[in-house]
Amino acid sequence: MLRYISSPFKWFFKLEAASGLVLLISAILALIISNSELSNLYFETLNKYLFIGINNFGLKLSVLHWINDALMAIFFFFVTLEIKREFLQGELSNIKQALLPIIAAVGGMVVPALFYVIINFGDPETINGWAIPSATDIAFSLGVLSLLGKRVPLSLKVFLTALAIIDDLGAILIIALFYSGDLNVMYLSLMLVAFIILLVINKFNIKVFFPYLLIGLLLWDFTHNSGIHATIAGVLLAMTIPHRKKEKDFSLLIKIEHAISPYVAFGIMPLFAFANAGVSLEGLSLSSLLDKVPLGIVLGLFVGKQLGVFVFSYVSIKLKIAQMPGNSSWYNFYGVGILTGIGFTMSLFVGNLAFVENAQYMDGVKIGVLTGSLLSTLAGYFLILLTPDKR
Repeated sequence: MLRYISSPFKWFFKLEAASGLVLLISAILALIISNSELSNLYFETLNKYLFIGINNFGLKLSVLHWINDALMAIFFFFVTLEIKREFLQGELSNIKQALLPIIAAVGGMVVPALFYVIINFGDPETINGWAIPSATDIAFSLGVLSLLGKRVPLSLKVFLTALAIIDDLGAILIIALFYSGDLNVMYLSLMLVAFIILLVINKFNIKVFFPYLLIGLLLWDFTHNSGIHATIAGVLLAMTIPHRKKEKDFSLLIKIEHAISPYVAFGIMPLFAFANAGVSLEGLSLSSLLDKVPLGIVLGLFVGKQLGVFVFSYVSIKLKIAQMPGNSSWYNFYGVGILTGIGFTMSLFVGNLAFVENAQYMDGVKIGVLTGSLLSTLAGYFLILLTPDKR
């Protein structure tokens, strides 16, 4: 698929693959603690309110909201930096190379959503979770691929990375368009003013991060109060960070991306997983998975994802719209398609937004996401592992 692999991609792949293991450990710890004698302490700590600020100037949120609204804004800032770099000067900058992962990502978002909608059709409370199974967790999926070593050609790793990045872009758009609350015109206006100031700073090609950070903090506060989810502030800020191809010696975007990547991969994401994966398994049975929310998520992640990615890719390749990744077979390509059903981080995040007014469904969301992701992990891993190594 791609003959030239840039050093930023190699760095990115190693980072995401390594952080996948840390994410897994964090999720397991959350499950163990939430089903132990420490469960009350675990949930009480997450629901405890913290005030950050000086005197009357500051913000009071629960620990869980600080993680999901503030720290995840940094995660979305980082993800958008990656997306911007890839489209400007990366694997997605060439439309011919980008067509297959773009088409596959669209299939991998639409088909799982359809599965969920079919299962939850007619229920106005649960239907709002339609986007939960549409997301792919980059760190987990690349982590599984790294365990398979040379059985997976590099072209498929590039394909999965590009697909997951486009998938993240889709998730960002879904969050902005469908999971916003009651909008506050005054704060929306302040958001616009802050964003325009950031664009002006970018226009003057200022290569110091401090002014971007200062306006970005104000932007986050305005976004948090506007009715749009606060993480979108991270997206808007990242869009204004300069990255000009002519300037080969220095890019503020790449400098920031490399500087914060370890903190995002090994700090923010594991903390998010630990805070959101905890669910009581007491009384859990097979019938629990047949409830509409977890069933829709499991079918979306485990069945819808692989079908959407593979069918859309297969048709585009056969019609010669896109090219098959080099040195790959349909077997290991399908295995990678199954791995896109590892939703975890982004699926849990979307679940929190979908059921912010109906928290009683969150246990079902967690059970569905964990089950669907586990099934996708095992099926994808063993299909690729048992595939004859003949390319």
